[in-house]
Amino acid sequence: MKYNELIEKYPEFVYHGYDISEQEDCYKITYHFETVGLTEFHPFWKLPKEGVDTSDPIFEEFVFSLGMVELVSYWKAACPPLVRVECGYLSAEQIAWWKKLYYHGLGEFFYTNEVDTDIERFMRIEALGAEHKREISAGRKLTGCMVPVGGGKDSIVSLHVLSKCGDTSDNMCFMMNHRNSAFASALLAGYRPESIYRPKRYLDRTIVELNKQGFLNGHTPLSALIAFAASMAAYLNGKQYVVLSNESSANEASVAGSDVNHQYSKSFEFEKDFADYLDQFIPCGVRYFSLLRPLSEIQIAAIFAGLKEYHQVFRSCNAGNAGTKFDTWCLDCSKCLFVVMILSPFLSDEEIKDIFRINLLNSSGEKMKGYFEQLIGMHESKPFECVGSVDEINFAMCLAIRKRMAKGEKLPYLLEYYMTTPAYTRYKDSPNIYADYFDEINLIPGKMKQCVRTCAHNCEW
Repeated sequence: MKYNELIEKYPEFVYHGYDISEQEDCYKITYHFETVGLTEFHPFWKLPKEGVDTSDPIFEEFVFSLGMVELVSYWKAACPPLVRVECGYLSAEQIAWWKKLYYHGLGEFFYTNEVDTDIERFMRIEALGAEHKREISAGRKLTGCMVPVGGGKDSIVSLHVLSKCGDTSDNMCFMMNHRNSAFASALLAGYRPESIYRPKRYLDRTIVELNKQGFLNGHTPLSALIAFAASMAAYLNGKQYVVLSNESSANEASVAGSDVNHQYSKSFEFEKDFADYLDQFIPCGVRYFSLLRPLSEIQIAAIFAGLKEYHQVFRSCNAGNAGTKFDTWCLDCSKCLFVVMILSPFLSDEEIKDIFRINLLNSSGEKMKGYFEQLIGMHESKPFECVGSVDEINFAMCLAIRKRMAKGEKLPYLLEYYMTTPAYTRYKDSPNIYADYFDEINLIPGKMKQCVRTCAHNCEW
């Protein structure tokens, strides 16, 4: 279906409200959304009971805000130009904040669906709950960290860095829905099952049926959802810090010459905006920052390459955790290829094969070659995945080639192909600017910042 037809036919989306109900082993939060004239949506969450006080205005503000992020997953099916919020107060400043998140967080969605709009035209938000503005003040003592863990190399490196910062016994891990790789990673890092906070999120399957019928579909800012959910979890469990694992490479646009960024809600811009939002509108005392923000993807790969105990349990593939698949490497997508590429300077071909069963750098298929060309910057856009910058990927390829040639090893197919590309000519003599790279623009507390610097300095190149 076409965007212009949809916004004319379905001009209004409503956030009616939410219900919080106590069940035997959890609290259930059910949201009520509606695309007027089309259908209603009722997604829900289940939260562990620990720390929940339904009379706490900070908890309720988190619940309301979580719904503000949830709604965009259902709004995007028809993109109604008016969003009516019936269940909470939003100031003009807050409305501007949410519109910025939606617009930039949906940048890939607009790009792939060829939607011609701008931040002023795409949505108008009316909040009808002004008389219900809540007076909020923090009332809990907060210590320790809440660490979102997804099972990939980045969050594992964060767990490793935190272990070098001192006692981690007061820390917890956050996992939205269970994933074996994430759970195994946390256990390997020394976290007990009771120190792993595991809320469950349930989509309303009506959206899946609408997608099958041809309504619009695409990427939404999932990391913003995790930001609110993990910060709520930190508050409920008395944790002072929410420690993310987003690196400096997340700031790079996915489409050259644009501000379309698959990783917008992992960018420093969003990180700073979200930290400010908590301070101004949900003053709970929780501090939100990314521990790996000073580093590039290739530095994180260098650190992770030395953490051998995690190599058989980590997973970074989204396609391998969708549909009937569960927590595997699909070995057929750009994310799998990227992970192999970024690790290739630090692991031998045999070590790569031991992790992935095959070495994707030896794949001569046109699909992998196409992904490879996107990743090294030969096409207009990078793959719409969480991948490193074009510059560091090219440096990684050149470093991988140099190391293999120095040992007299035969190059895998895609490395041989790389040497025939203009990218190799451009990057082959580039100096290593990454070994000592450290982006000082970050929100990391002092002691933790020094631990990041030390771990990056000590890895082998």
